[in-house]
Amino acid sequence: MQKIRYSRYFKVTIILLDVFVIASVFLFFFLRNNDFNDDGEIWEQNLLSLILLTLFWILLSGRTKLYSIARNLTYTIYLERLITHIFLFIFGVILLAKVSNNDFLKQDRFLIAIFLFLMLFLIKSLVFFALKYLRTLGINYRNIMFLHEDSSTELLKNILTERKDYGFKIFEYPTEEKFNAENLKKFWKDHGIHTMYLSALRFEQDEEKDIYKLAETNKVRISLVPSIAKNNFFRYDLGYIEMQPVLVRSKFPLDYLTNITMKRTVDIILSTFILLFICSWLFPLIAILIKLDNPGSIFFLQKRYGYHDKVFSCYKFRTMYVNDDCTKQTTTANDKRITKIGRFLRKTSLDEMPQFLNVLKGEMSVVGPRPHMLLVDDFYKLKIGRYSIRSLVKPGITGLAQVNGLRGDSGDRDIQMQKRILADAFYVKNWSLSLDFIIILKTVFLVINGDKNAN
Repeated sequence: MQKIRYSRYFKVTIILLDVFVIASVFLFFFLRNNDFNDDGEIWEQNLLSLILLTLFWILLSGRTKLYSIARNLTYTIYLERLITHIFLFIFGVILLAKVSNNDFLKQDRFLIAIFLFLMLFLIKSLVFFALKYLRTLGINYRNIMFLHEDSSTELLKNILTERKDYGFKIFEYPTEEKFNAENLKKFWKDHGIHTMYLSALRFEQDEEKDIYKLAETNKVRISLVPSIAKNNFFRYDLGYIEMQPVLVRSKFPLDYLTNITMKRTVDIILSTFILLFICSWLFPLIAILIKLDNPGSIFFLQKRYGYHDKVFSCYKFRTMYVNDDCTKQTTTANDKRITKIGRFLRKTSLDEMPQFLNVLKGEMSVVGPRPHMLLVDDFYKLKIGRYSIRSLVKPGITGLAQVNGLRGDSGDRDIQMQKRILADAFYVKNWSLSLDFIIILKTVFLVINGDKNAN
């Protein structure tokens, strides 16, 4: 029997909670400057302002997708939406303060903006993590199944199994050589299946038609999983010629000159600031520690593929004993080639700091897909269809994959690499300055706390 789903009620509840927070902050500052005995005209004027702000908050969510929270949404992407939404809303508050006759709004607009930011950020983050936690306990889960498996569905199944907080309960369908409608209907009914995942290239045309018709009749949703090895689906968007849907070549955000200019400007400002005010004293300190630990060079240069697969020299602090395998063998957990100070530098990602020189030179960006060893790139380009999409932007010191725990060589390397490429492809297709900002913040947090996935 299917479990009760609360999604439709949950969204309304969250909207009402947000409105309550906005109204509470608004009322607090109003009463701070006025009292209940003020004439009705002032109250009416401020009530109108509050209604306008509330409507602006709700309408803005249609643009920022703040309430379109899929259960598999990561906190990184949610945070990017949340920060963008709050900043745009606060801009609206300040603008309203400028044009309105509300004295307290004009006097306290910046304090109101700070309070709104802190309250909304804190409460919405707590709600997000509370819901994730409830799903790890088996509450508010969704029943799903896979009909026939291949390498693509195996990867998705691996992700959904590991991420309990997504709230999916997988039911194993008995493997059969031939499609059987009655058995499938019974399985759906017995287990309350909400969604069935299909490999996009697995079925014959007539068989696929029957499955779709059966699913529609029984109100079971079907999700297609594109082939990992054969399809480069990230390069296409759904478009229309009149009413006919067609797949058209994607235009990525960083294909536009304005976006490229903004990203490069931020790269120059950040790298210059860090090199002048942090690296100027940090580099000599790390250099001394490396020299005291073991003899050898301070820096390590390695060839990597960059923008449009142009090879460049990537700078790093040396973290290994001098050896001949550094260009032929990737690091592993407890790698004996890593020095004592090298292990610390890797754990805190401080070994990557010299790459701000690469950023200043224009070979890298602060945020982007992490550059791999040449032999790693050459190997996986032939195995993963969308691998080359990474080269459409500059490689980064940090990236979306790294801040989501997809770092290191633990577990199945092929599965890990496929997950990294999915994250990199998502970044290329969904880039924004706010997403870069969130990735940088999460990277700072990882540097301070240490990354358990670093090798």
